[in-house]
Amino acid sequence: MTVKKLLVAGAGQMGAGIVQVSAIAGLDVVMIDVADEFIARGMAGIEKGLGRLVDKGRMEAAARDAALARITTSTDMAAGADADLFIEAAPEVMDIKEDLFARASVTLRADAIIATNTSSLSVTRLAAFVTNPARFVGIHFFNPVPVMALVEVVKGIETGDETLTAARAFAEAVGKTPITVMDSPGFVVNRILFPMINEAARAFAEGVASAADIDTGMKLGTNWPMGPLALADLVGLDTTKAVLETFERELSDAKYRPAEILGELVAAGKLGRKSGAGFFDYAK
Repeated sequence: MTVKKLLVAGAGQMGAGIVQVSAIAGLDVVMIDVADEFIARGMAGIEKGLGRLVDKGRMEAAARDAALARITTSTDMAAGADADLFIEAAPEVMDIKEDLFARASVTLRADAIIATNTSSLSVTRLAAFVTNPARFVGIHFFNPVPVMALVEVVKGIETGDETLTAARAFAEAVGKTPITVMDSPGFVVNRILFPMINEAARAFAEGVASAADIDTGMKLGTNWPMGPLALADLVGLDTTKAVLETFERELSDAKYRPAEILGELVAAGKLGRKSGAGFFDYAK
């Protein structure tokens, strides 16, 4: 199947990013969310992102306008009933996802692909909420979507080969490089990345070096574009802690146990950039 029309559930940072790159690539996109205010916020972010591309000379104003014209919005999933591909980009809450997939199964065409952008939940487990799990797949974009080149295409136990092929082709069509990953906690990138962030947190807590020096060391010593502690602040320390706890539980391995400093910062309300402070102070 060639994806020509896309339905995205979730107008947050990830959902809006997926909508933006898809519209730029020439796809018709329907973006839905539970409230008009969330949709308005998502569209504002898309317009701002496209505007920056125009200002930098990377996109013509006419191309921006054409991309925006390809996007429609609604609070009703039926607005995208004829979509070839549905992507869920909702919060990592199983009940929310279960409801979305159950509704998508009966709203979309029987041959439409149903996908999740989850970064940590089991694709195989989520597929249980869909009629015909062979058409279910993980399509995991990275944040920020317009900038990051990678997409993990995640194969659940029952994901069909045709579904996998179509998902990879979609990722390539929107300008990303797909890698195929079997369903496992954290898939590939986060399973490797989060333990590295965790070790950086432990080194900081033990006084091995300051947060700034740890991040400078990793940026200059391993060519990371951002240090691990600043990255944790960007992701959110509550999210970082929750992901590590999921790994520890699902993989039954204590090596993934979150560093105590993460729990202490979260308990103090220091969640990173979104709260104004984490390993670094963002008040200024």
